[in-house]
Amino acid sequence: MRSLIADGRARLLSWRRVREFAVPALMIETATARRNAGDWAGACAAAHIDVDLDLRSVASGYGREYAALIRADLRRLAPDLLRWHLPRTVSDGLLRPGLTMSLARYPVADHDVHLVVRTAPSWAEAGQRVSLALWDPTRPGTGPHPRPRPDRRFRLDLHPHLWAADRASDLRERCNSPATAPDDPARPAWIDDVPAGRGYAVHRWTAEAAILREADGYGGPVAVRLGNGRRLLLTGDGGTVTRAGNGAPVLPHAATWLPPDLELLRAGMITAAALHPLVAEALASVATGDGDRDRVDGAAPARYDPDPGPDLGAGAGAGPGLGAGAGAGPGLGAGAGAGLGAGLGAGLGAGLGAGLGAGLGPGTDGSRLVECCGEVHRLGLVDGRLTPLDHEAGELRREELLALLGGPPLPCLRAVTTATRQPECLDEVRARLDHGDHAGATAVIAELLGPDLEPEGALREVLTDAEAGRIEHGLYRAGLATGLNAPIGSPKDRAGRRGRHHRLPKNRLAKSRLAKTRLRLPKRAAVLR
Repeated sequence: MRSLIADGRARLLSWRRVREFAVPALMIETATARRNAGDWAGACAAAHIDVDLDLRSVASGYGREYAALIRADLRRLAPDLLRWHLPRTVSDGLLRPGLTMSLARYPVADHDVHLVVRTAPSWAEAGQRVSLALWDPTRPGTGPHPRPRPDRRFRLDLHPHLWAADRASDLRERCNSPATAPDDPARPAWIDDVPAGRGYAVHRWTAEAAILREADGYGGPVAVRLGNGRRLLLTGDGGTVTRAGNGAPVLPHAATWLPPDLELLRAGMITAAALHPLVAEALASVATGDGDRDRVDGAAPARYDPDPGPDLGAGAGAGPGLGAGAGAGPGLGAGAGAGLGAGLGAGLGAGLGAGLGAGLGPGTDGSRLVECCGEVHRLGLVDGRLTPLDHEAGELRREELLALLGGPPLPCLRAVTTATRQPECLDEVRARLDHGDHAGATAVIAELLGPDLEPEGALREVLTDAEAGRIEHGLYRAGLATGLNAPIGSPKDRAGRRGRHHRLPKNRLAKSRLAKTRLRLPKRAAVLR
């Protein structure tokens, strides 16, 4: 998730959003509980990882000892930690599509068999599910994935601390190597050729290049990608910057960059409690420079608090707040205006909302409160629909007719329309659905509108698009939609390197290609039809 245009604070803000929605806390808790119970397959299911390997078939094809090695790696696999560290794109923070990454290698005869994790192509990435499989270069049958061969740049077999629970603490060692000072005679000269301030793990490149040479049995230079076609060739006695690859192996992506979690902690943009527990335990002392690491037991140490101004979390207080809780200061409602409670977490305040009628607060009987016609009115669920409780049915019909004719609607009706069609949590729901957290998105909607309310407007469109994407991913997994990834039409209309035309949204890809197929029917067939 790196780019020259996404350096600095914008890149860190994007990573902070990824850490908020990509791997929810419920997924981590469920996967950890199942892994601790010895159920590695259940842990993978909790982390939305599809297992495409059968240990019985492996034992019959390669032998029981070979299957035992794979089973041992699967038992120490932390699928939630793997999802946490998978490479992501710059634009939306989603998983990089169409990748095959090696987790471990097993020598068999004259070649290696790889335990790989695969991400779906961009046209089938809805739900952000990944798959776990074995890849043998001598055996065909890799399924519908467009790039079954392990990528030499995105490889995790040299970084088991990014996916193995028993090696997660190695992240501290790989991040805590001190950088040499500018006047240090041991400082390599090639460091001056590396752009500063972009998150490069320069202090680790020499050691990581040595690990790569030892793993691959290679003794030549190692290339490091610097962007714009520039590469740094690391040799045993120094390095030079060139624009030619020279066929040298590329330093893996995970070894080239600093972990974004470390940068977020040092910038004060995230707390240790918001990180994965294994990552937080490893990075706590590295981020602060302390010798003793801090234990994170549900709360972040005080020195990690960035003091951003208004409180963004949950709790009680007497000042302004954007989190859920009770207090005596002003808070924000679901729309424009300020309430009398301490602010809202998912759009529900503890006091009265003001402004355009979208500032809602819970009443004592579980209803929502809104200021309407100089009074405090209630909104509640009636037959699964959010309905004003302090207006008669005839009055509501007249007001709805008046609104259809262009008149100003009642604040109660305006609040109902806003909550069901364009709620303030729409961005959060969309982000959770984009990252595959359907349970979290459903919980947010149920908290706001109730469990039986049918969404309308933009909220319904978001849910419909997410469901269509899940169906498309199911077709890809079943091997029934591989033809959609084939180029159709002239070269200028063909899909780009990520599987879709750069001007077409993802959810319009299938419709566009089907339309092109119809347009290219022979004229005679069109006449006969």
